This record gives sequence, C-alpha cells and structure tokens, in this order.
Amino acid sequence: MKNSTIIRTARRTARAAGAAALLTVVAVGGLTAPAEAAAARLHWGPVQSRGGHGGYAKADVWITDFSAETFVVSGTLYDRDRHDGHCAYIRARFHYAGGGTGWAQPRSTCAAKSSFRLSSDGEITRVDVKVCVLDKARRATVNCYVDPIKASTVANWPQ
Repeated sequence: MKNSTIIRTARRTARAAGAAALLTVVAVGGLTAPAEAAAARLHWGPVQSRGGHGGYAKADVWITDFSAETFVVSGTLYDRDRHDGHCAYIRARFHYAGGGTGWAQPRSTCAAKSSFRLSSDGEITRVDVKVCVLDKARRATVNCYVDPIKASTVANWPQ
C-alpha cells in the first residue's frame, strides 16, 4: 500500500470517528497515522438537566471502556434554554480504581450544539456526569442532573 493511501485512509477514519473521538498514534509501515484508540467507545445515551423556567441542557454521551488507562467521556452538548445568558454545562467526576475522586474541567456552550471531551487521569470504576443550565449573569449552575455511570452497569453491554 502506498504511503499516501495509508495517510488518506487514516484521515478518513479520524473524520468518521468524529471530533470528540479519542485518537492515538500507531506505527503503520514505517509511518505514523492516527487511528481509533484500542478502548472501545460505548454510547451511553442522552443525559439531560432538569427543566426550568426556560429550557434545559442536554448531552449525548459516549464513553470509553472502563478498562482503558485513561477514561474518556465525550459527545455533543446541546443548549436548549431560550434565555440569553443561559448556556449548557457539563462536568464529570471520576472515581479512581486506587481510591479518591477528581473532577474534569467543565465545558459549556451557548451555541445550539458543541462537542466536548472530558478525560480522567487514570483507571476508574465510576464516573458521575453532571449536566446543568449555566446562568452566566449569576455565575451559577441551575437545574442540574447527575447520571452515575458504573463499570458494573456497562460490563455486559454488547461491543
């Protein structure tokens, strides 16, 4: 296979996987090309904040396999609140296999939709995905909903 063909194929694979996909570099015939990480991506589904006086925030969530060294929560964040200054907000709290917890940096958008990627600093057993409406004027999150995702829940899901 020609080098240019390998590179084009790798680029198509990366585009098809989406901007939020976890990419890694692998050696292919002496070249390096992006490819999807060995950890499988699972579709967890929508996580939606509680409704308020003007709307809600929603995230379409994808996760990597819990056996991955770095766990990734990714997907698309939707702002469904019609008020100016109200935006969609997402954050993840990781429960590490060795004990302890840690928060990923939050992501927010005031656009109709935006991609996000939140990653852990190591192997985890659980992640709490928090979706809220962000009130920018008050610098506060409102109408939050937390969806706990456990390794035992997704252990027998089809790949």
